[in-house]
Amino acid sequence: MDEGIDQKDIAEADLRTRRGVFRAVAFRDPVDGHEHMALVRGEVRGRDDVLVRMHSECMTGDIFGATRCECGDQLGAALDAIAREGAGALVYLRGHEGRGIGLVAKVRTHILQDDQGLDTVDSATAIGLPVDVRDYGPAARILRHLGVRSVRLMSNNPVKVSALETYGVAVAARVPLLVPVSADNVRYLTAKRDRLGHDLPQLDAPAGALGEAPCREARR
Repeated sequence: MDEGIDQKDIAEADLRTRRGVFRAVAFRDPVDGHEHMALVRGEVRGRDDVLVRMHSECMTGDIFGATRCECGDQLGAALDAIAREGAGALVYLRGHEGRGIGLVAKVRTHILQDDQGLDTVDSATAIGLPVDVRDYGPAARILRHLGVRSVRLMSNNPVKVSALETYGVAVAARVPLLVPVSADNVRYLTAKRDRLGHDLPQLDAPAGALGEAPCREARR
Protein backbone atom coordinates (compact mmCIF):
# COMPACT_ATOMS: atom_id res chain seq x y z
CA MET A 1 0.00 0.00 0.00
CA ASP A 2 1.33 3.44 -0.85
CA GLU A 3 2.02 6.29 1.53
CA GLY A 4 -0.90 7.76 3.47
CA ILE A 5 -1.73 11.43 4.00
CA ASP A 6 -0.20 13.07 7.08
CA GLN A 7 -2.78 14.61 9.40
CA LYS A 8 -0.94 17.94 9.28
CA ASP A 9 -1.67 18.10 5.55
CA ILE A 10 -5.45 17.81 5.98
CA ALA A 11 -8.01 20.45 6.99
CA GLU A 12 -11.78 19.93 7.29
CA ALA A 13 -14.71 22.33 7.60
CA ASP A 14 -18.39 22.54 6.67
CA LEU A 15 -19.06 24.07 3.27
CA ARG A 16 -22.54 25.51 2.65
CA THR A 17 -23.52 25.29 -1.02
CA ARG A 18 -26.65 25.68 -3.11
CA ARG A 19 -26.97 21.89 -2.82
CA GLY A 20 -26.77 21.96 0.96
CA VAL A 21 -23.94 21.37 3.42
CA PHE A 22 -20.92 19.27 2.49
CA ARG A 23 -17.82 18.54 4.54
CA ALA A 24 -14.86 20.07 2.71
CA VAL A 25 -11.73 17.97 3.22
CA ALA A 26 -8.71 19.80 1.80
CA PHE A 27 -5.50 17.79 1.64
CA ARG A 28 -1.97 17.99 0.33
CA ASP A 29 -1.04 14.74 -1.34
CA PRO A 30 2.32 13.29 -0.20
CA VAL A 31 3.19 12.02 -3.68
CA ASP A 32 2.18 14.67 -6.22
CA GLY A 33 2.38 17.64 -3.81
CA HIS A 34 -0.88 19.18 -5.08
CA GLU A 35 -3.63 20.42 -2.79
CA HIS A 36 -6.85 18.56 -3.62
CA MET A 37 -10.37 18.67 -2.18
CA ALA A 38 -12.94 16.05 -1.24
CA LEU A 39 -16.55 17.17 -0.76
CA VAL A 40 -18.28 14.67 1.50
CA ARG A 41 -22.01 14.35 2.16
CA GLY A 42 -23.35 12.29 5.03
CA GLU A 43 -21.55 9.46 6.80
CA VAL A 44 -19.20 7.44 4.60
CA ARG A 45 -16.78 5.95 7.13
CA GLY A 46 -16.99 2.19 7.27
CA ARG A 47 -19.57 2.07 4.49
CA ASP A 48 -19.66 -0.09 1.38
CA ASP A 49 -20.79 1.03 -2.09
CA VAL A 50 -20.34 4.74 -1.42
CA LEU A 51 -21.27 6.96 -4.37
CA VAL A 52 -18.01 8.60 -5.48
CA ARG A 53 -16.84 10.87 -8.29
CA MET A 54 -13.14 11.43 -9.08
CA HIS A 55 -13.28 14.73 -10.97
CA SER A 56 -10.26 16.01 -12.87
CA GLU A 57 -9.68 19.74 -12.69
CA CYS A 58 -10.96 21.60 -15.77
CA MET A 59 -10.87 25.37 -15.39
CA THR A 60 -12.55 26.09 -18.72
CA GLY A 61 -15.44 23.71 -18.10
CA ASP A 62 -15.85 23.75 -14.32
CA ILE A 63 -15.49 27.51 -13.75
CA PHE A 64 -16.25 29.22 -17.05
CA GLY A 65 -18.88 26.82 -18.36
CA ALA A 66 -17.13 25.91 -21.62
CA THR A 67 -19.31 23.71 -23.85
CA ARG A 68 -16.46 22.08 -25.80
CA CYS A 69 -16.20 19.43 -23.07
CA GLU A 70 -18.72 17.93 -20.65
CA CYS A 71 -16.64 18.53 -17.50
CA GLY A 72 -18.72 21.28 -15.92
CA ASP A 73 -21.96 19.41 -16.56
CA GLN A 74 -20.51 16.24 -15.07
CA LEU A 75 -19.31 18.11 -11.99
CA GLY A 76 -22.78 19.49 -11.36
CA ALA A 77 -24.51 16.19 -12.09
CA ALA A 78 -22.22 14.30 -9.72
CA LEU A 79 -22.85 16.74 -6.87
CA ASP A 80 -26.59 16.55 -7.55
CA ALA A 81 -26.46 12.75 -7.40
CA ILE A 82 -24.55 12.77 -4.10
CA ALA A 83 -26.99 15.30 -2.65
CA ARG A 84 -29.98 13.18 -3.72
CA GLU A 85 -28.45 10.06 -2.22
CA GLY A 86 -27.63 11.86 1.03
CA ALA A 87 -24.17 10.32 1.26
CA GLY A 88 -21.12 10.20 -0.98
CA ALA A 89 -17.93 11.99 -1.92
CA LEU A 90 -16.58 14.00 -4.82
CA VAL A 91 -12.79 14.15 -5.02
CA TYR A 92 -11.64 17.20 -7.00
CA LEU A 93 -8.17 16.46 -8.38
CA ARG A 94 -5.84 19.36 -9.07
CA GLY A 95 -3.02 19.08 -11.60
CA HIS A 96 -5.25 17.12 -13.99
CA GLU A 97 -5.92 20.00 -16.37
CA GLY A 98 -6.05 18.74 -19.97
CA ARG A 99 -5.67 15.12 -18.76
CA GLY A 100 -2.50 16.23 -16.99
CA ILE A 101 -0.73 18.30 -19.66
CA GLY A 102 -1.58 21.63 -18.01
CA LEU A 103 -3.67 24.68 -18.84
CA VAL A 104 -1.34 26.39 -21.33
CA ALA A 105 -0.86 23.20 -23.32
CA LYS A 106 -4.58 22.47 -23.24
CA VAL A 107 -5.42 25.83 -24.75
CA ARG A 108 -2.80 25.21 -27.43
CA THR A 109 -4.55 21.95 -28.30
CA HIS A 110 -7.80 23.91 -28.67
CA ILE A 111 -6.14 26.03 -31.37
CA LEU A 112 -5.20 22.90 -33.30
CA GLN A 113 -8.69 21.50 -32.88
CA ASP A 114 -10.28 24.71 -34.19
CA ASP A 115 -7.82 25.53 -36.97
CA GLN A 116 -6.79 22.08 -38.19
CA GLY A 117 -9.72 19.89 -37.17
CA LEU A 118 -7.61 17.62 -34.95
CA ASP A 119 -9.36 15.75 -32.17
CA THR A 120 -8.52 15.87 -28.47
CA VAL A 121 -6.02 13.01 -28.86
CA ASP A 122 -4.15 14.09 -31.99
CA SER A 123 -3.99 17.73 -30.89
CA ALA A 124 -2.00 16.67 -27.81
CA THR A 125 0.42 14.39 -29.62
CA ALA A 126 0.89 17.01 -32.36
CA ILE A 127 2.62 19.28 -29.83
CA GLY A 128 4.70 16.43 -28.46
CA LEU A 129 2.66 15.72 -25.33
CA PRO A 130 1.14 12.51 -23.96
CA VAL A 131 -2.59 11.90 -24.26
CA ASP A 132 -3.24 11.21 -20.57
CA VAL A 133 -0.83 11.41 -17.64
CA ARG A 134 -3.34 11.63 -14.80
CA ASP A 135 -2.68 9.71 -11.59
CA TYR A 136 -5.57 8.74 -9.32
CA GLY A 137 -3.43 7.87 -6.32
CA PRO A 138 -4.52 11.03 -4.43
CA ALA A 139 -8.18 9.98 -4.74
CA ALA A 140 -7.42 6.51 -3.40
CA ARG A 141 -5.46 7.96 -0.48
CA ILE A 142 -8.22 10.36 0.59
CA LEU A 143 -10.87 7.66 0.24
CA ARG A 144 -8.84 5.46 2.58
CA HIS A 145 -8.49 8.41 4.98
CA LEU A 146 -12.27 8.85 4.89
CA GLY A 147 -12.73 5.18 5.73
CA VAL A 148 -14.63 4.28 2.56
CA ARG A 149 -14.74 0.48 2.17
CA SER A 150 -15.90 0.29 -1.47
CA VAL A 151 -17.28 2.69 -4.07
CA ARG A 152 -19.83 3.05 -6.82
CA LEU A 153 -17.78 5.16 -9.16
CA MET A 154 -19.48 7.84 -11.25
CA SER A 155 -17.56 7.72 -14.51
CA ASN A 156 -17.85 6.82 -18.18
CA ASN A 157 -14.19 5.81 -18.27
CA PRO A 158 -13.43 2.14 -17.45
CA VAL A 159 -9.75 3.08 -16.99
CA LYS A 160 -10.69 4.95 -13.81
CA VAL A 161 -12.11 1.76 -12.34
CA SER A 162 -8.92 -0.21 -12.92
CA ALA A 163 -6.82 2.75 -11.71
CA LEU A 164 -8.63 2.88 -8.37
CA GLU A 165 -8.44 -0.87 -7.97
CA THR A 166 -4.69 -0.73 -8.62
CA TYR A 167 -4.46 1.48 -5.53
CA GLY A 168 -6.47 -0.96 -3.45
CA VAL A 169 -9.91 0.66 -3.58
CA ALA A 170 -12.73 -1.79 -4.27
CA VAL A 171 -15.12 -0.65 -7.02
CA ALA A 172 -18.51 -2.33 -6.66
CA ALA A 173 -20.06 -0.67 -9.72
CA ARG A 174 -19.51 2.00 -12.31
CA VAL A 175 -22.28 4.62 -12.55
CA PRO A 176 -22.44 6.30 -15.97
CA LEU A 177 -22.48 10.09 -15.86
CA LEU A 178 -23.87 10.95 -19.27
CA VAL A 179 -24.16 14.47 -20.68
CA PRO A 180 -26.44 15.23 -23.66
CA VAL A 181 -24.75 15.52 -27.04
CA SER A 182 -24.62 19.00 -28.57
CA ALA A 183 -23.08 20.61 -31.63
CA ASP A 184 -20.34 21.99 -29.36
CA ASN A 185 -19.30 18.73 -27.69
CA VAL A 186 -20.03 16.01 -30.26
CA ARG A 187 -16.48 15.91 -31.69
CA TYR A 188 -14.96 15.76 -28.22
CA LEU A 189 -17.32 13.03 -27.01
CA THR A 190 -16.83 11.00 -30.18
CA ALA A 191 -13.05 11.11 -29.76
CA LYS A 192 -13.36 10.03 -26.13
CA ARG A 193 -15.50 7.07 -27.19
CA ASP A 194 -13.54 6.02 -30.29
CA ARG A 195 -9.99 6.91 -29.23
CA LEU A 196 -10.02 6.66 -25.42
CA GLY A 197 -12.55 3.88 -24.78
CA HIS A 198 -15.16 5.85 -22.84
CA ASP A 199 -18.64 4.33 -22.62
CA LEU A 200 -20.88 7.00 -24.19
CA PRO A 201 -24.08 5.39 -25.50
CA GLN A 202 -25.81 8.77 -25.85
CA LEU A 203 -23.81 9.32 -29.04
CA ASP A 204 -25.94 6.62 -30.66
CA ALA A 205 -29.24 7.62 -29.03
CA PRO A 206 -31.89 9.84 -30.65
CA ALA A 207 -31.65 13.50 -29.65
CA GLY A 208 -33.27 14.08 -26.26
CA ALA A 209 -33.69 10.39 -25.51
CA LEU A 210 -31.69 10.57 -22.28
CA GLY A 211 -33.93 13.22 -20.73
CA GLU A 212 -33.07 14.41 -17.25
CA ALA A 213 -31.31 11.31 -15.89
CA PRO A 214 -27.53 11.53 -16.47
CA CYS A 215 -26.62 8.77 -13.99
CA ARG A 216 -27.40 5.10 -14.68
CA GLU A 217 -25.98 2.31 -12.54
CA ALA A 218 -23.93 -0.25 -14.46
CA ARG A 219 -22.78 -3.35 -12.64
CA ARG A 220 -19.34 -4.58 -13.58
